[in-house]
Amino acid sequence: MAVTPTFPSRETLSRLRFRPLDVGVGLAVVVLIYFVLRVGAGARAPIHHATSIDLAPSNLPYYAARSLLRMFIALVLSYGFSLGYAYLAARNKRARRILIPALDILQSVPVLGFLAITVSFFTGLFPGSELGLECASIFAVFTSQAWNITFSFYHSLVSQPPEFDEASKLMGLSRWKRFWAIDVPGGAIGLVWNGMMSFGGSWFFLTASEAISLHSRGYVLPGVGSYVGVAIMEGKLRYVVYGIVTMIVIILVVNFFFWRPLVAYVEKFKVEQSEATQKPKSLVLDVLRRSSWPGVFGRGRRAAAEPVNRVLGAATGIDDASLISHPARRRAGDIAFTAVVLLALCYGLYSMIVYIADGPKGLGVFGTAFGLGFLTFLRVVVVVAFSSLVWVPIGVWIGFNPRVAQFMQPIVQVLASFPANFIFPFAIVLFLDLGININFGSIVLMALGTQWYVLFNVIAGASAVPSDLKEAMDNLGVHGRDRWKRLILPAIFPAYVTGAITAAGGAWNASIVAEIVQYNGQTLAAKGLGTFIAQQSAQLPHGYPALFAGLLAMAVYVTGLNALVWRRLYRLAETKFALA
Repeated sequence: MAVTPTFPSRETLSRLRFRPLDVGVGLAVVVLIYFVLRVGAGARAPIHHATSIDLAPSNLPYYAARSLLRMFIALVLSYGFSLGYAYLAARNKRARRILIPALDILQSVPVLGFLAITVSFFTGLFPGSELGLECASIFAVFTSQAWNITFSFYHSLVSQPPEFDEASKLMGLSRWKRFWAIDVPGGAIGLVWNGMMSFGGSWFFLTASEAISLHSRGYVLPGVGSYVGVAIMEGKLRYVVYGIVTMIVIILVVNFFFWRPLVAYVEKFKVEQSEATQKPKSLVLDVLRRSSWPGVFGRGRRAAAEPVNRVLGAATGIDDASLISHPARRRAGDIAFTAVVLLALCYGLYSMIVYIADGPKGLGVFGTAFGLGFLTFLRVVVVVAFSSLVWVPIGVWIGFNPRVAQFMQPIVQVLASFPANFIFPFAIVLFLDLGININFGSIVLMALGTQWYVLFNVIAGASAVPSDLKEAMDNLGVHGRDRWKRLILPAIFPAYVTGAITAAGGAWNASIVAEIVQYNGQTLAAKGLGTFIAQQSAQLPHGYPALFAGLLAMAVYVTGLNALVWRRLYRLAETKFALA
């Protein structure tokens, strides 16, 4: 059997010495740090008015660097949030009753629906500085990235084989040690692929959050999204094309230097008894494995982390004996916890309803919101059904063939990362020329930004299938429909459910910009809850009561659908189709 390469390589660990390769890697890291500090310094500049974006193509490299820095800051925050949130929800049944429904609501509430509120908060913290707008933009990107990653890691935790739990207890692993030795490696493939999807999908929201309206004035952050936004408002399609080309270059560069090395690295965490003959490769990862720098930093990290590991290992303990040894105390705690949460929710809901009732439209606005919500619900159903029929077979084909994945990953990454609202102007022109009603065309616009959740999750699920199972099916001659029934569908089902639920939530979220689109003075508006929320957001502060009614209606639709459909499918994935 071939030996899986380590990172750093075994030769590097056994004999650290610096070579010309190490000089090149060191210089690259120093240059990267310099550019990050130089680009980040621009966040302390005064707030830019909407007309301050210069459409000269020579400014695009700087704008792209500013956008990319926001994306990576949000990605780091998203991974930190997701690991903690998903772990607490998976390991604490009491907290799970609150955290998972809350996650359903959070991942469905439109980011742009409350962007004006967050902008006011952050600009109040940093008055007169771009830093407030930067924080608001990063927060918007964070809210579009975190939920998908959280769902993925939560699924990997709740569907872990019971043997892992027994083995960790027999070895006396603390919760801290088990988290880094079993839990994170077990969900590594899903974390990387869903992080890639979330990173790509968040370009959609970054472009919207870089151009902000506050107190009837428009402000922009220097970025490729605001560049394209200004070009769209001015009807200059040539500059929109410049922004699109820049975006494609960014995606390819990030894929080559960041995502492809991660995809190749996490392959080592696949649970299998025999290695696949073809595995993902990365030139960047190969260079880092031959370099001595990872070994140097690895030794320093282990020396610094050892005291922390000892303290946290002792603090977290091995077993949750308090919940196991005292069932009566546990039941009493559950009842008290549920009562407090219900009282808080009822009070908050009552206060919101009273506030809406005092608004100009009264409680009658709920009838409008729920009626329009049903039209958006129908569009979401069509988007999820279409995405499943098209992308499940393609995702399985990519995930089951490493050579295909090596070739298709950058292509899929470009398609998934490309902000759908960049091509909305071209879509408007096409709809007008072909006479397509926006009530149907908005389904296409919603699908452009959300269908990739299904594809990336299915690829991650298919990539995690052990090679021995595929080889066993080949040896037994199981092909065609039987192979799908006995291996493929059971293997990818948990990952598909994660992709479908995030695609549905993303579709609700995208409806706010897909149901009402503008270009060069022309506006196309579909009947739906997304249009309703967008229109109320444009009428703040007078539109706050109706806006809250729309957000509440959307939350009811999403949580109801999750309770009736997705939660049941999740339970099926955790039991019947969990990896054994």
